Amino acid sequence: MLSAYPELVNFLPCESPKAWLNWALENQSLLLNDHAHCEKKAASTAMSLMYRYVDRDNLLHKMSRLAREELLHFEQVHKLMRKRGVAYEHLTASRYADGLRKHIRTHEPARLVDTLIIGAFVEARSCERFAVLAPHLDEELSKFYLSLLKSEARHFEDYLALAEEYAGEPIDERVAFFRELEGKLITEPDVEFRVHSGPPAEVSLS
Repeated sequence: MLSAYPELVNFLPCESPKAWLNWALENQSLLLNDHAHCEKKAASTAMSLMYRYVDRDNLLHKMSRLAREELLHFEQVHKLMRKRGVAYEHLTASRYADGLRKHIRTHEPARLVDTLIIGAFVEARSCERFAVLAPHLDEELSKFYLSLLKSEARHFEDYLALAEEYAGEPIDERVAFFRELEGKLITEPDVEFRVHSGPPAEVSLS
């Protein structure tokens, strides 16, 4: 499945740990709940960029489309949750997004470039995780997650292209910086399962 998106695969530092996949399959209600939150946050991020950078024409075009698609995905997840009797509940955020965003530079255009690079990693990782999950889910969920791959991959491409457009200089160094950080966040253990969490931490019983 991901073989259709070689640039995305090469962009990510690593595959999702097998332990995360097993954790996800054991917590499918939580997976759907957090996935719904992720889609809503993704739409909010796109809208926030549109409000902050009103003079960036291509950004306005790309983020408007992205926000609409993310809200549609939210509606689709929420519909699946209602069908399956899964309550949509408040969840604490995973350390993934905050772990990336706390390294955003504060001056422009560096702030925008870093935000866009992080957006590319979030979308690429989402795509990779949906592809990893799909073969192990029931037919309805599998079909749904496979249907998301194309749009998630395009969102990754849009974010990265915008970062390159507005940087005014090569972004390889910043991409490499966030790639190393993303790899750590995705492989280091987490206490709570989330769509973008690492593998489960071993809890001591002593």
